[in-house]
Amino acid sequence: MKEEQQKYYYSYSEYLKNKYNEKVYKLPVNLPVSCPNRMNGTGCSFCADEGTGFEAADCHVSVSTQLQMVRDKVEKRYHAHKFIAYFQNYTNTFLPLEQLMEYMEEAGRTKGIVEIAISTRPDCIRDDYLKAFEQFRERSGIEVTLEYGLQTVNYRTLRKINRGHGLAEYLDAVLRTAAFGFPICTHMILNLPGDTMEDVKEAAKILSVLPVTMVKLHSLYIPKKSVLYEEYKNGKITLCSMEEYLERGVMEDTTVRRAIAERKVFPVCFGSALKLEGVEALLQTLEHYAPVPVYPETFGARVYKITRDKQGKRQTHMKITGGTLKTRDLLHGMDMKGEPWEEKADQLRLYAGDSFQMIPEAEAGTVC
Repeated sequence: MKEEQQKYYYSYSEYLKNKYNEKVYKLPVNLPVSCPNRMNGTGCSFCADEGTGFEAADCHVSVSTQLQMVRDKVEKRYHAHKFIAYFQNYTNTFLPLEQLMEYMEEAGRTKGIVEIAISTRPDCIRDDYLKAFEQFRERSGIEVTLEYGLQTVNYRTLRKINRGHGLAEYLDAVLRTAAFGFPICTHMILNLPGDTMEDVKEAAKILSVLPVTMVKLHSLYIPKKSVLYEEYKNGKITLCSMEEYLERGVMEDTTVRRAIAERKVFPVCFGSALKLEGVEALLQTLEHYAPVPVYPETFGARVYKITRDKQGKRQTHMKITGGTLKTRDLLHGMDMKGEPWEEKADQLRLYAGDSFQMIPEAEAGTVC
């Protein structure tokens, strides 16, 4: 029986799946808005001219067109049917209320939209906006989520990065929003210069006692056109070490293995096979993070290369993905033209450089 893996958090994707009974995907929307913190300066020290929307569409493209462009790609690739319109960039509640509501209505008319997520600052939310969101939700049946950027609970760090608000404004925004029953997401940066592990722990405690639905954890990204980049380039700030960073957000081995299997994480090992340097570490990494999968009993194989030996005989390089292949076994299948083919496995070889070893059979997992 497969052992149940202990989970230390409730993933956002699982939360959405349980809420909407199927996979839900976020579609970013870039609105023509700025940020009150940029009116008399450069804004937060980690923010560049384009804010967080450097991968989004042009803000002058209509909301429905932006959603349609991304939805078509996601729908085709993942067979998705439900989506969240994510008003992502800058401070969306800095827009006049009437204009923001028009954008929300346009998003709500887009096929498959079940929720609108509004990213904003905790010092830029008022009751009249929340009341309008509540009326929209009641009228349309579409959920509204508020996403607040706090980044850190350390007021000294907030001042140092020119955030423009303190912890009190965030607490006020969360309590105001919770009174209307909206889901609340809080954005945090785990490794801001000046923050310590104690700040991370304190943030976890504070968020745990508040009516916060979701927490989005970010690693620090320093764009080149930001104040923070200039400070980093001139040696005015230092970043935490890799060891300290990992301590602030440790990934369990089971999580790493799953991420590798899903091709979300790619371990990198350094060494030289020719000089036999790093080979043992590589093998230990493979053994630890890439456990042998359970293969089916039915024979299967994946061909990855065709070559010819010194005598000109064709060699088929493959990995056995199921069952067992023995010498003299008869293989058959269909070629790319749909024509049937049949061949006998005359020899099975295990190669090591130019040399090879003859084997009588190859079990699942073998590369031969």
